[in-house]
Amino acid sequence: MRLYLASTSPARLTLLRAAGIEPVTIAPGVDEHEVAADAARTLGVPLTPRHTVELLARAKAEDVSRAIVALDAEAGDGDDVHLVLGGDSVFVIDDVIYGKPHTAEKARQRWELQRGRTGQLYSGHWLIEHRAGVPGRAVGAVAVADVTFADDIDDAELDAYIATGEPLFVAGAFTIDSLGAPFITRIEGDPSTVVGLSLPTLRRLVVSLGHSWPSLWNRPNA
Repeated sequence: MRLYLASTSPARLTLLRAAGIEPVTIAPGVDEHEVAADAARTLGVPLTPRHTVELLARAKAEDVSRAIVALDAEAGDGDDVHLVLGGDSVFVIDDVIYGKPHTAEKARQRWELQRGRTGQLYSGHWLIEHRAGVPGRAVGAVAVADVTFADDIDDAELDAYIATGEPLFVAGAFTIDSLGAPFITRIEGDPSTVVGLSLPTLRRLVVSLGHSWPSLWNRPNA
């Protein structure tokens, strides 16, 4: 059974590969800011972090799901069963949602705020089952982990970290699986949540759709 990953995140891909899964990656064509803004206007209130990541994970999965319908038709794979996974993450501190900073200046502002403190990383998941070439059942869940940052990070370390470019394109301007890991002193919750995809949460979603988790293993070491 194939897993399609509606993401081009290297961290999510690495996580899945380490868990024995080689997904088919397809970049979703979703304007995250527009989708979130439209939802907030419809509701008439700001989105909560939990609602934000689930909404965007669903939008990404559904966008790629539509593309897969066309791919299945072309390839004649209509009798196969596939799963499509969308994900999204945000970091929250002082009840403010922070996504990717994109610029060094914003990344530095984030780190000035979160140094020595604890925030929450929310990761949304949306899983769609494709059967006989048609998308059907779908399930979603949000995982949350508390992240505590070291209080002795000096300005030179921050400047060097930001200069690598790594924190510019990840939620909260930090990673746990790369250069940012030494600046994190504690995680409460599933560590893979902080990477952007909670493997235990994904397993529960797969099982809830009636599939065996090992049925996704397709790497030689699995």
